[in-house]
Amino acid sequence: MNFNDYTLARSNSQSALQPEVELRFAHLLINQAVDAAFCIGENAQFLYVNDAACRMTEYSREELLSMTLHSIDVDFSLHNWSESKSQNYLTFKSRYRKKGGGIFLVEISMTRVEHQGKEFSCVFARDKSDEVVEMSMQRWVDELRDAKSHLQQEVSKLKTKEGELETSLSILRSTLESTANAIVAVNFEGDILSFNQRFVDMWQIPESLMLSKKCPRCKAFFENQLKDPETFSRMIWEVSSQSDFESYDILELKDGRVFAHYSKPQWLDEKIIGRVWSIWDITESKQTEEALRLNAARFQTLAETTDASTFLIQGMRLCYVNPAVELLTGYTRKELLTGFDLRRLIKSKKRRHVRNQGEATNFEYQEMNILTKNGTERWLACTVAILDGVLDFGGNPVELIAGIDITDYKYAESELNQALEQAKQLSELRARFLSMVCHQFRTPLNTVSFSNSLLKRHMDEWTQEEIQPLFDHIQTAVEQLSQMLDDILFFAKAEAAKINFQPKSVEIVQFCNDLVAQMQMSSSQNPINFVSQVECLTAYVDKKLLESVLNNLLDNAIKYSSSRSVIDLKLSCENGKIVFQVKDRGIGISVADQQQLFEPFYRGSNIDHIPGTGLGLSIVKTLVDLHGGQIAMESEVGVGTTFTVMLPLSK
Repeated sequence: MNFNDYTLARSNSQSALQPEVELRFAHLLINQAVDAAFCIGENAQFLYVNDAACRMTEYSREELLSMTLHSIDVDFSLHNWSESKSQNYLTFKSRYRKKGGGIFLVEISMTRVEHQGKEFSCVFARDKSDEVVEMSMQRWVDELRDAKSHLQQEVSKLKTKEGELETSLSILRSTLESTANAIVAVNFEGDILSFNQRFVDMWQIPESLMLSKKCPRCKAFFENQLKDPETFSRMIWEVSSQSDFESYDILELKDGRVFAHYSKPQWLDEKIIGRVWSIWDITESKQTEEALRLNAARFQTLAETTDASTFLIQGMRLCYVNPAVELLTGYTRKELLTGFDLRRLIKSKKRRHVRNQGEATNFEYQEMNILTKNGTERWLACTVAILDGVLDFGGNPVELIAGIDITDYKYAESELNQALEQAKQLSELRARFLSMVCHQFRTPLNTVSFSNSLLKRHMDEWTQEEIQPLFDHIQTAVEQLSQMLDDILFFAKAEAAKINFQPKSVEIVQFCNDLVAQMQMSSSQNPINFVSQVECLTAYVDKKLLESVLNNLLDNAIKYSSSRSVIDLKLSCENGKIVFQVKDRGIGISVADQQQLFEPFYRGSNIDHIPGTGLGLSIVKTLVDLHGGQIAMESEVGVGTTFTVMLPLSK
């Protein structure tokens, strides 16, 4: 809308009022309006507001005239203001914030006006908060609909899980029936809850017998088959509901069979509701033990007196161990020979090839890793042979293992391998260093050489203005070389642990302000935005080393960011630690490079021709470690990088 058009319309009226009177009428009318009305300039500064605008926002007229529109418009940044400039009239909705903090919805009608070369906008705002309520009701309806759909899905999942549970129970029943052990579960009310067919077969239980602790015939049936009924009654029949121990017992039957009983409590919601017994026939095992006793006289003299650890293993069961095994493992012979799980002892074993070993031998050499009772690992060099017919073990083959302790040798071998690996890493580090020196030093040296050559050739012909850029190039190249040499020297001191660490009390906020001011004076191409969440903070740090840490991080942020890109330095205090955050909006670091970024002489794959030694972050990590702190990094290629350094406040 052109302001001159409005003036022309006024002048054609025969009853035109004086401008001052008309202005008073307009002011009176606009202040009587129900809707808020105001005018804003190009920078969204309030130029005029009516009374309704003051009531709507809860600000006074003086307060609003000192503010801009985006001070109260919550969605100011979401509107396309460039589009509004191309249209004389625009209507949209936005959210406004009252002085008290409340948010409400308004409908905006905006008209652009030009007068004497200046542009401003006249705005009418109408409260539409009732639409928010309608939207909330609709959202609740949608949420209820979604909840109903979600509930239906959950019901469907429960039905699926119910079917899966029935399948699992079926599999469990099949598993119990297919196991070689007899399984029986009994509650403390005297009822047998479950048992498999193997339990019935092992005890040869008649069909007429009711399996229950409450049945005297049931107890008499079991006691009549045992040599020692009292043990059966004490350990099985009379066990208390408060007994939370696991037990292993041997029951001998009158017919010569021997059963092993293992029981454990059955828990439900931290309460014992019964016990589960696993029973298996160990008659053959007991016979094997008897056979071993018969052969003990032949075997004992050699095995009991040797320093070599000697095992006899049948399947996965230890049949015999000599005193050297007890000394080696820390287990007693009784522990090893009574239901011991061999996997707890032998962690691993590996066959070792022996030169000139004949093909016809019935033994082999193995290297065995043993886990002792106290949790330490021991290594044995073993000879493993199969004793088949040499000793009588009920006709079953037995594995004989004789081993000597080579733990010290294995540790020495491990240390040697570590030394070789360190030597390899050192060799790679030297190669990387030489490559870096050759590559990074060549560019500034070429600059110096080329500039020097031009100066020699044209010194007498060129003016001072033509010569000066060459001197500047030489100066920059010399500074780069000096910085590289300083980094290398500092890294060498760090590697040799010769850095002098002298922490003192330092006022950190002032320290950061001074550091930022100094860097801005030397490099003004990127502004550094320093923000501190504390006004004053004293910490116990080495001022010189901390300055080196922040200088490195800020230099990197500037180096790998575009010119004029803002660098953020944020200072805060959390859980007794000072936290520094350096954030840039530069080229970023790839995920692959992030894994090795703190290694010396390593540089990212996307740095192009940006000079550097690859030592800066390695030095930073060393200095942070000296302070007992931590450093972390977050980065995304093309977005930027944030380094976070956390140091303890106190000494």
